[in-house]
Amino acid sequence: MVYKSLDSIDSSDIVELGIPSETATQLHQELTQIIQSYGPATPQTWNQISTRLLNPDLPYSFHQMMYYGCYKDFGPDPPAWLPDPEEALLTNIGSLLERRGKEFLGPNYKDPISSYSTFHEFSASNLEVFWKTILVEMNISFSVPPKAILVDDPSEETQLLHPGGRWLHGAYVNPAGNCLSLSSKRISSDIAVIWRDEGDDETPVNTMTFEKLRSEVWLVAYALGTLGLEKGSAIAIDMPMDVNSVVIYLAIVLAGHVVVSIADSFAPTEISTRLVLSKAKAIFTQDLIIRGDRSIPLYSRVVDAQSPMAIVIPTRGSGFSMKLRDGDISWHDFLEQVKSYKNVEFVAVERPVEEFSNILFSSGTTGEPKAIPWTLATPFKAGADGWCHMDIRKGDVVAWPTNLGWMMGPWLVYASLLNGASLALYNGAPLGSGFAKFVQDAKVTMLGVIPSIVRAWRTNNCTAGFDWSTIRCFGSTGEASSVDEYLWLMGRAKYKPVIEYCGGTEIGGGFITGSLLQPQCLSAFSTPSLGCNLFILDQNGIPMPPNVPGVGELALNPLMFGASSTLLNANHYDVYFKGMPSWNGKVLRRHGDVFELTSRGYYRAHGRADDTMNLGGIKVSSVEIERICNSVDDGILETAAIGVTPAGGGPERLVIVVVFKNDDGSTTDLQKLRVSLNSALQKNLNPLFKVSDVVPFASLPRTASNKVMRRVLRQQLTQTGQKGKL
Repeated sequence: MVYKSLDSIDSSDIVELGIPSETATQLHQELTQIIQSYGPATPQTWNQISTRLLNPDLPYSFHQMMYYGCYKDFGPDPPAWLPDPEEALLTNIGSLLERRGKEFLGPNYKDPISSYSTFHEFSASNLEVFWKTILVEMNISFSVPPKAILVDDPSEETQLLHPGGRWLHGAYVNPAGNCLSLSSKRISSDIAVIWRDEGDDETPVNTMTFEKLRSEVWLVAYALGTLGLEKGSAIAIDMPMDVNSVVIYLAIVLAGHVVVSIADSFAPTEISTRLVLSKAKAIFTQDLIIRGDRSIPLYSRVVDAQSPMAIVIPTRGSGFSMKLRDGDISWHDFLEQVKSYKNVEFVAVERPVEEFSNILFSSGTTGEPKAIPWTLATPFKAGADGWCHMDIRKGDVVAWPTNLGWMMGPWLVYASLLNGASLALYNGAPLGSGFAKFVQDAKVTMLGVIPSIVRAWRTNNCTAGFDWSTIRCFGSTGEASSVDEYLWLMGRAKYKPVIEYCGGTEIGGGFITGSLLQPQCLSAFSTPSLGCNLFILDQNGIPMPPNVPGVGELALNPLMFGASSTLLNANHYDVYFKGMPSWNGKVLRRHGDVFELTSRGYYRAHGRADDTMNLGGIKVSSVEIERICNSVDDGILETAAIGVTPAGGGPERLVIVVVFKNDDGSTTDLQKLRVSLNSALQKNLNPLFKVSDVVPFASLPRTASNKVMRRVLRQQLTQTGQKGKL
């Protein structure tokens, strides 16, 4: 659609959008005043329009008219949000810079906004000073303090064993203990968790104080002692992310064990794979998952996965009538054994910082998920990202629909509780008005999203009538976002910024994101994470000069606090470092995403460089999908699973390229086949996956060593719009 420049719009144009004539006249008068003061096409113009003129009750078409009209001739990367100098001083980083900016930056320090980029450079080149400062700011306590923040031995042997350095060497710590300790950030009466069950939308939200959370976690930690497990044992959680699973998560870590994160959507084979890889000794789960009027079995899937001993929690309203497998135990009986310890403090088990706190999983290109351990330092990376970039602090209420099976679940726990904020959980599907009302009633201040959720909200208009004015910022991760959908999202909260956030399970947080001290552009990243350096590789795999626009595979400075240093089922060096170029004598760390640095200094994501894809925020390998698709129909010879980014941007769509045994597959009903493929993937891999299109090919392009060239297929599908046979 072609939009008029703002100075060409008159009140009749506004009336055509369905706005009453009197209101349209008033809006046009206010618009004219803004143009007279700030011009018709500047970032300051849009800033005034978004904060003074627009509100969620006006038709979104009017928001579009204003935004696209203002930036009609601006070019790439128009800022959708500008930081306010006074509010910048109140942010975590702004306050730190006001106190110590001159100490860090000398005479180069001016103010938090204009000096942010200089501070980022300082943070990435003075890692020990930066991380010591952040850990102090977050009040992180150690039973044995680190001998050094970073040990980076330049010897060849050490670089092979520890290319990412050794962080907090010699320290003993417990991240769950830090979440629960009382300090200036939290007192016992502060609210730690806010939640609501789906269907209870008209009742007040439930709350749990830090005093109550501490008591609940202590009791579960004591109960874990009755299982007879050695310290450091792996204990799985396969549950929705609710108050019970958060308590269990913290208790496992507090008691000196290791959480094994398993998403509650997985089929039995996927659950089994993760239990075997992690050598889990026990698992916490629920009997059922209730979503609306549906009851989805969970305990039976855990049993089918041949899990170790299960502690089974009854779902709200389920009655818990099912018979448990021999050796399994109900939640009630599990806690009953230690009821005499109720409200008795459990002393946190402090362990060496390099030991594991969590085992998570991320898809590789071989079909088997990578088993990625988080050390006891990784939670502090998650918390620091929340503190530095989402500005999470005491008094905030943080919501982010996710699951403990994905890294954003543990991230949410640590980013909230380590920073003294309240964790907000909605026990149900986040796609409808029930969740929108929960955001209002819980007074959420930082709302995390993935683009597919935003798309559902906009399509269903389920946020209409709810007050999201308490939101200070949004966070977005998991997949590429759409400019228009995120413009709509900002408009629901009177144009608060969206902080894009990209990282990885193996990072424990983000390597590229946004900041409340920088102008934010839609569907783009404004800065590498503090303490992190990025490199875009050219076609020859060589790092491009800093600040030079270009597109290529992204590589990371290997010295990243909290990042993985080992894998349970693969050679960590081979996966992340082998074959990578060096910079200043350090081999760079592979990540696998393709990024663009734009002429205005923003970063944009362009998908994966390897054969994994991102579907609805879940990273999955092509091989995993193809293994299932190949057996769906006897007429299929082979398939290739390709993640294709739509022409207008947004999340990847799953396209299945099919080679038929009868050469052309002309007798096959492709729509019927698409339904069958969907059913097989949702049953055997993940119920959230959806095939967008099925495209027949005569053969798959291959390398000389017979590897399928999925990048070639991705390029062809993108160019042809996935239409017709190629």
